[in-house]
Formats: sequence, C-alpha cells, structure tokens
Amino acid sequence: MNGPILRRMVLFGMAGSAAIFAIRRLGASAAPQAPPRQDGASPDSRAIGARLLGALPYERVEVPGGEAFARWARLKGEGRGWPVIVGSDEDLRAIADQFSIDDPTLPGGPAPGTRPPPSPAEILKTAEGLHMPQDLSKWSGAVAEEDLRAPEGVWPANVSGGDEGAGLTVATDVLTNKPYERVHILLIPARHGWEVPAYLRYGNWNACPPAEYHVAMLRDWHARYGAELVGLNGDTMNVRIVRQPRDRAAALALAREQYRYCPDVIEQGVESVSALAAGLMHEKWWFFWWD
Repeated sequence: MNGPILRRMVLFGMAGSAAIFAIRRLGASAAPQAPPRQDGASPDSRAIGARLLGALPYERVEVPGGEAFARWARLKGEGRGWPVIVGSDEDLRAIADQFSIDDPTLPGGPAPGTRPPPSPAEILKTAEGLHMPQDLSKWSGAVAEEDLRAPEGVWPANVSGGDEGAGLTVATDVLTNKPYERVHILLIPARHGWEVPAYLRYGNWNACPPAEYHVAMLRDWHARYGAELVGLNGDTMNVRIVRQPRDRAAALALAREQYRYCPDVIEQGVESVSALAAGLMHEKWWFFWWD
C-alpha cells in the first residue's frame, strides 16, 4: 500500500475533525476568512484547522443547506468563477486537507525536498491527453476489468426522476436526512465545472482516481450529456446533467462507464448495471462515492 493511500485511510478512518487535524502540525498561513466553527474542539485543533484552511486559496460562501442549490445557480451566473458546494464544516476541512496533504511546503506533508504537487494548469494539461473511460486503466490504482463483476440484472419497473435539487447529497446530513444548518461553497477560478478537481487536487486515494482522470471524465460527460459538477466533498461527487441517455442501450453503456469510474456506485449502491442504467434515463443528478 503506497503512502498517499495509507495516509488517506488514517485521515478518513478517524472519528471527528479534531482527530483528523491532530495528526497535522501547525505552520500554514492564516485563513483569509473566519474559519468554520469547530464546536467542542480543543484550541489546538481549532488552530490547526484554521491553518489548513489557510492553504486553500479560494473564496468561500456560506449558505443554509436548504438554499445551497439555488445559491449555487446564482453564483454560477455571476462570473466570479465556478462554484462548487463542498458541504459542512467537517467536509470543508476534509477538502482543505486533500488539497494540502501532498504539499511538502506545508507541515504534515511529505518530506522537505519532495516535488511539489502539480499546479492546476499541469493537471489540466495531463487531462488533455486522456480519453475516457478507456484510459482509466492507465492509472495504477484502477480496478481491473476482470474484477468489475456486478451483474447486469433485470431492468427495473416504475423508475421516475427526482426533484430539482434532490441529488445534492453534499448539502444534507446522511444520518438525519436533513439539510445542514450551513454549507460552504467554494468559488474556483475555472471556466468549466470539469476543471474543478484540478484546482482542488482531488483524488488519488484508495479507489478514487487522481484529479486529471476526474477532469477528463467530467469533460467527456459534459460534451455528451451537459454534465456539470455541483457538489464535491471528501468522498462524494454530485453532478447535474442536461441530457439523459436516449435509450436503454445508451443508458447501459453509460452505466458501465460509471461503474469503471466509481465501482462503489453499483457494488455498494444499486447492485446491478441495469438498475443504475434505468435511473440514468430518468434522473437529472448523478451520484458518485468512493470508499
């Protein structure tokens, strides 16, 4: 198991944000905005959290969870960058940690002298040479084709689409199924939603592909389905589309693509390729989750 994956398991296997930040040392610059509340956290944990957030250089907007999608839509039209909803205070801190964890200039990162993480421009350039989903196999961490064993299954009956904002899971507490009291929206200096993973250095842990693969996959789906990245937290992605697959054959082909990209969407979700495909023909939202 390589170092980044092991560190991810440590980070996301711990309970509570205070434990997450306790393994990082102080040193990043102070946050340009007031950090989110960390109720119950120790002073040291709050300081560490603020310093980690200071490494995340993007404007942040706070909004009640129930208003997150409407605010996202307004921000998208304001020309201040691409908005992405990252969820609760804890989710924001997870995004900040993913952004900074491989940076040797920050305490808690790799050893000094290690090559800095690639810039957004470098990640986007690498993504230009990727053709998805077939190039997923170029990533050393990709699940082998022979290990994708989910059954095709029987086409389900009575599948219908959800409400306008029903697929925005990052704004909702999964334990209570209620919107968070507040969520954070980051304004990323990008023209397109598919570029956002490059700016957040998102992925490259466990079964979650590196940022350039997310960029290439979302770019391809944007061209074919009008897919737009709306929500992204530490392990979950919410994508909204304009055009659904036109027929069952197209939906099944898309479902297989999504299965390769995110095996857990079937294996720990809908359980069959047909069940996923049927939903894709009716829903305006796509959901991805990496364990």
